[in-house]
Amino acid sequence: MYIKRIELQDFRNYAKLEASFSEKVNIFIGNNAQGKTNLLEGIYMNAMARSFKTSKDKELIRFGREFCRVRITSFYDDDDHVTEIVINKDGRKGVKLDGVRINRTSELLDRIFIIVFSPEDMKIVKDEPEKRRRFIDRELCQVKPGYFSDLSNYKKVLKQRNTYLRESVIEPSILDIWDRELARYGAHIIVRRRQFIERIDKISREIHGRISGGRENLGLRYETSFDIPEEDGEKKGSYLSHVEQAFYDMLVKRRKEDMENRSTGRGPHRDDLKISADDIDLRKFGSQGQQRTAALSLKLSEIRLIEEEMGEKPILLLDDVLSELDNDRQTYLINSLGGNQLFITTADISGKVAKNLPEGKIFKIKAGEVDIEI
Repeated sequence: MYIKRIELQDFRNYAKLEASFSEKVNIFIGNNAQGKTNLLEGIYMNAMARSFKTSKDKELIRFGREFCRVRITSFYDDDDHVTEIVINKDGRKGVKLDGVRINRTSELLDRIFIIVFSPEDMKIVKDEPEKRRRFIDRELCQVKPGYFSDLSNYKKVLKQRNTYLRESVIEPSILDIWDRELARYGAHIIVRRRQFIERIDKISREIHGRISGGRENLGLRYETSFDIPEEDGEKKGSYLSHVEQAFYDMLVKRRKEDMENRSTGRGPHRDDLKISADDIDLRKFGSQGQQRTAALSLKLSEIRLIEEEMGEKPILLLDDVLSELDNDRQTYLINSLGGNQLFITTADISGKVAKNLPEGKIFKIKAGEVDIEI
């Protein structure tokens, strides 16, 4: 799979853009605030129909305009496919796939796989738990389309429960309805996340060992905000029901505390990912070099998992990430990505790294205008 062409209209700082891409490497070069990342955002819309930088679609519309349009031609399943997304100033969004309107974003999933690697990802180890949960959720939404639905439903029920907790009079029977719904969707999220981390843990150990020259052993563990039973070889359905019951029991036990705080204090929205090296918690005690190496191992593991799970090489968007890595890590990253279509943004690229890149295209970007060098 690869992206062949993009057309933008009034998207971010682009009034109009049409560009065709190399199947291998595409490098966007330019100073800061010229539109390099904006172009990556447009490409990412092909997979998720949303930006990886903002949750507010209206921010994608060029200043003073009424709407923006993104049209992308991709090759997968032995044919060309066109995704078109229009976002209006009032927040309405229309999505078409091969000319047919789709009503749910989930219908775009499981077609084309795109992974973003940005400077923010280099901070995933030391930043707040929300960033690590987002890393897990973003990957699972691509490889397990059913997860997107469970996550959306969980967030909806969580919001409704929190709203009800702020009422002046709370009926236990009504709160119980929200508790059971929250436990049902939450159990699916917890089980999927734990299975995902178990897979990623094995892959990242191998990758991290190579990057660190065998000096460190990386370990990942999913940390829940309440006690849940261990899987212990149970059948999937049986284990899921046990987690759901544990979640529900915890919510019932904490009702008084949640009512006092007017918020749901525990659940997958409070869980975290523990990242350690030789049993040292890198979130708290890791050096900057250790944290960046662990972050690189996680992202490369994400790529490998998609290849193993889906049998496809994902498209990679490297957003100014080379500047965050030393020459050795840059070279390791580039050498690890053979066969993937790459989109790289950078102010400049070192001769050593450029020498390791496959043939492709270079795009010079300035103030929303693009010049192409072959």
